[in-house]
Amino acid sequence: MKRSRAALARRVHPLTPGPAASTFPGWSFEPRDFFRFELVKQSSRSAARVGRIHTPHGFIETPSFVPVGTNATLKAVDHGAADAAGCELMFSNTYHLMLQPGPEVIQAAGGIHRFTGRLNRPFITDSGGFQVFSLGSSATGGEGLAVKASRRKRGGGTTGHDPSVLKVAEKGVTFRSYRDGRRVLLTPESSVAAQKQIGADIIIPLDELLPFDAPIAKQTESLHRTHRWEARSLVEHLKDVRQQAMYGVLHGGVDKALRQAAIDYIGSLPFDGIAIGGSLGKDRDDMIDLLQWLAPRLPTAKPRHLLGIADAESITRAVPLGIDTFDSCYPTRSARHGTAMVLDRATREHHTYNVGRLKHASNFAPVDTTCACATCRTHSVAYINHLFRTKCEPVAATLLSVHNLQFMNDLMASTRAAILRGDI
Repeated sequence: MKRSRAALARRVHPLTPGPAASTFPGWSFEPRDFFRFELVKQSSRSAARVGRIHTPHGFIETPSFVPVGTNATLKAVDHGAADAAGCELMFSNTYHLMLQPGPEVIQAAGGIHRFTGRLNRPFITDSGGFQVFSLGSSATGGEGLAVKASRRKRGGGTTGHDPSVLKVAEKGVTFRSYRDGRRVLLTPESSVAAQKQIGADIIIPLDELLPFDAPIAKQTESLHRTHRWEARSLVEHLKDVRQQAMYGVLHGGVDKALRQAAIDYIGSLPFDGIAIGGSLGKDRDDMIDLLQWLAPRLPTAKPRHLLGIADAESITRAVPLGIDTFDSCYPTRSARHGTAMVLDRATREHHTYNVGRLKHASNFAPVDTTCACATCRTHSVAYINHLFRTKCEPVAATLLSVHNLQFMNDLMASTRAAILRGDI
C-alpha cells in the first residue's frame, strides 16, 4: 500500500536537507526577460552599489526604501500621494490579504495592481509566515532586533504568549485567524497559490521565524525545515511563473555556520533575488556586525533585500555593505503618532521630533524648511500640531506621513547620488 503524502511528510527527519539544485529544471536558472537587476555603479570605496530592478510594473532605483502597506495601502496615504513622495516598490502582507478580502477577490479584480489602482508601480508580498510566527511569539523569547523592530515597523505582533500558532509540521503551519478564530493551514504551496492570485511582482517563499535566543539545535532543525519549505515554494512557483520573481530568504540567526549553510543552499537555487531574514541580533550593532560578515558572501548579480529594517541609521550603515532595498512601516507608523523625521542640514545627522507637543503650537515654519513635500510646501507645524491635539482629525496622520515618506525617499536619492559621486 502506498503511503499518503501527508504520512510521508510526517516521517521526514528534522535534519533532512532541501532538494539539490540539480533537481530544478535548467530553464529556471536562465535570466528572466521580465525581471532583472541592472548594476549601474559599484563603489570603489565600499560594497555600496547603485542599481535598477526592472519589473513588469516599472523599475526600482536602488538603494531604495520600501514602504509597507500591510493591507495593500499605506495607512492614511493614498497611492497618488505616495507616488508623489517618490515611493516605487510597496510591500504588502499576504497573511492579512488572505484573511481579508481574500486572494480570490483580488484575483477577480485583475490582481493587486488593478484592485488598488496602482497600475504602474511594483508590489512585493511576503509569504504570510512572518505574521503567523511573530503574532504567535512569546514576549520573553528574546526576539532580537529583526523581530522586535519588524513587529513595530510592519504592524505585527502582540505581547505575551499568543496561542495563534497551533502546530508547526513538515506540511506547514496551522494557526488561528486573528479575525474570526478559524483554523488556517498555511503551506509552502498554499502561500504561493495566494501570492499568484494576489499578483505581486516579487513574492516570498514560506519560512519559519524563530525567537532570537532559540537553542542552536532548534535553529538547526528550523533552518533545514525552512530550506525544504522554500524549495517546495520555488517548485510551486516555477509551475506557473506568471511574470513574478521570487526571492529566497536567508535564515540562521546570528550563527555564522548556519548562515553560511543558508547562503550556500539558497544561493544555489534559481531564486531571482536574496532576502535577509530571521533574527539579526539583539540590537543594531549586532545586525551590522552580522551583515558585514554576510553581505560579501551573497551573489552579486541578484538584488539583496533586508527584511523589516529601514530606519535611517540602519540604512546609512547597511548601504556601504551592499544592501539594495529595505522595507519598514516605521515612517508612516511613527507619523501617525506625531513623529516627524528630519535631517539637520548642518551636521547631516538624522533626528526626529514630535510635532504634537505644546511647544510647537506657535511654530509657523514647515516641518522641514528644506523639504519639498506637499505638506511642507503648504502647512506649518502649528497647523499640524493643532490637528494632532484635537485627537479627532485623521488628516494630521496623512500630512505627516507624506512628509516622512518624502524624507525616506530623499534620503535614498541622496545616498544614490553619494555613491555615484564616489563619496560612499
